[in-house]
Amino acid sequence: MSIPSYARRLFSLDTLDTRFTRSSLAPFNANGSAPIDPAKPPSGVESRDAVPKGRRGDSTRRQDSQSSNWSTPEFFFYYLVLVVAIPLMFKSVYDVSIPSHPNYPKYEHLLSPGWILGRKVDNSDQQYSGFRDNIPYMALLLAFHPLLRRLYELLRPINTNVVPELQKAAGSAQDRGADARLDQRVRFDIGFACLYLLALHGTSAFKVFAILYINFSLAKGLPRSSVPWATWIFNIGILFANELCKGYPYADIARVVLPWTSAPGTSGGGPAKNWGSYLDSYGGLLPRWEILFKITVLRLISFNLDYCWSLDRAGGSPLEKKQLDPSDLSERDRVDIPAKSEDYSFRNYFAYILYSPLYIAGPILTFNDYISQLRYRPQSITPDRTTLYWIRFMISLLTMEVMLHFIYAVAISKSHPAWEIYTPFQLSMLGYFNLHIIWLKLLLPWRFFRLWALLDGIDPPENMVRFNRWIVRYIYIPLGGSGGPGTHGQWGKARAVVNMLAVFTFVALWHDIQLKLLIWGWLITLFVLPEVLAGYAFPKRKWQNHKHAYRMVCGVGAVGNILMMMAANLVGFAVGLDGLMGLVHGIVRSYSGLVFLVTACAALFVGVQIMFELREHELRHGIRLKC
Repeated sequence: MSIPSYARRLFSLDTLDTRFTRSSLAPFNANGSAPIDPAKPPSGVESRDAVPKGRRGDSTRRQDSQSSNWSTPEFFFYYLVLVVAIPLMFKSVYDVSIPSHPNYPKYEHLLSPGWILGRKVDNSDQQYSGFRDNIPYMALLLAFHPLLRRLYELLRPINTNVVPELQKAAGSAQDRGADARLDQRVRFDIGFACLYLLALHGTSAFKVFAILYINFSLAKGLPRSSVPWATWIFNIGILFANELCKGYPYADIARVVLPWTSAPGTSGGGPAKNWGSYLDSYGGLLPRWEILFKITVLRLISFNLDYCWSLDRAGGSPLEKKQLDPSDLSERDRVDIPAKSEDYSFRNYFAYILYSPLYIAGPILTFNDYISQLRYRPQSITPDRTTLYWIRFMISLLTMEVMLHFIYAVAISKSHPAWEIYTPFQLSMLGYFNLHIIWLKLLLPWRFFRLWALLDGIDPPENMVRFNRWIVRYIYIPLGGSGGPGTHGQWGKARAVVNMLAVFTFVALWHDIQLKLLIWGWLITLFVLPEVLAGYAFPKRKWQNHKHAYRMVCGVGAVGNILMMMAANLVGFAVGLDGLMGLVHGIVRSYSGLVFLVTACAALFVGVQIMFELREHELRHGIRLKC
């Protein structure tokens, strides 16, 4: 394979996740096993949104795509703009990240010794520094866990004859073998998860176990109609309780429940000592378990609702009704088809909730999908694709290291600088690269833990796709989505906006119980309204004979949308509302700032046109991304 071909495959969507390039409605083998070459039309690979025969499918989607614009004079002009603009963007932030800059002494204390060309590193983001500082130890764990499983499988091989439950179960030899594989993996997952949690959280692991038991009892003990509401109330309540009670220290519990066991306080007026204080002293590697528990809440909800919906499936097995091969199910079937009734046991539930590779940061895998993959190893996992994914992760990690060594955007924003000493261009780029670093600091943990799961034989969705799909399945659709009987037209759009407000309110509370994150969620919903209104004002069907003009109109709208989304994300995850106001005031305070703002919007327009063409390029190859 030539170097260009290998590079195309390395950076293809298929390497990131086969869900991007293959239909969610068809089994993996039905799509073929060859990865998509983005340089030419794929052979035998259907669109990821391909639909059953008789409906609008992949061939129609390709016909709807426009002809390529990559070699047109318009796009050669865009290339020229990119060649000039991108280096200037990096240079503007580098210039304010050097020791000779007047603001450097204000944030120098936030920098740490680095390893690239004598530069210091901006490791001031507490969330990312926890991940970065522990990469060597996590790398050892990533290698140790799959090897330990292989050793366990050698010592305890699958044998259907020694599993009483499988001897009694009816079914083919394939089914018995799949059940035996599930039993083998669950036993290992439970044992490793217990040791893993005790190492991470120490004695606080028992608090996690208690919450798991209560949530399971709700699903199994309440009437079916009460399970969804009880699940949501309990888990949202847990988010608030964990935050307000700061993880329920044993010392506080002992002081309330058994006050007579507390020893007198110190002469300096310190808190009284009790048996809970000693338990708290064994907090493990990550004593603040309640921070990591947010991702666990999503799995708690997933199990309860998957179990609740499985009760609605009366009659025989959906696999038999649809005549599906359980070893080669489509992704949609793995998620939608309920597991066997006996699979919704506390043992499987415990293994799913605390599955070690995905416990800390996800990605999210539904319970049905998890059980299906335990029975049959996903055919999307291959040594070659996993190796390419590891290379992609290392490239992303190196990119982050270079940015943190040469762009001190996070430290500058944390130092509360005098914004007036920066030019409008520098201010805008500080905000822009702040968002890029936020994106990378989230991307890297997700990809690391997904890589761990791939090495262990589990294929979770990539990156934000996993959260988007979780939201759609468990919140947006149950609320009614954007339609339903009698909800078409304007009422359907209004209902979609209301449901989106509920979704982003939950997402904001899930991230952290802070006012700025609630503002972020509400701003995101508010900023969707112009896009909805623009859809009414400029319906695509009326521009079929003016596609070029329609692309220009959409480009202008996209620039406004990007500016609004950047503002919302800066408020929620970077500088807050006051910091955003300082940035905006610094940019528009002068005539030169307004001229820059217009120039920046023009540059964004160029970037939008490039993005439009990338999506059209994917559409010409049968790929339509909706994430």
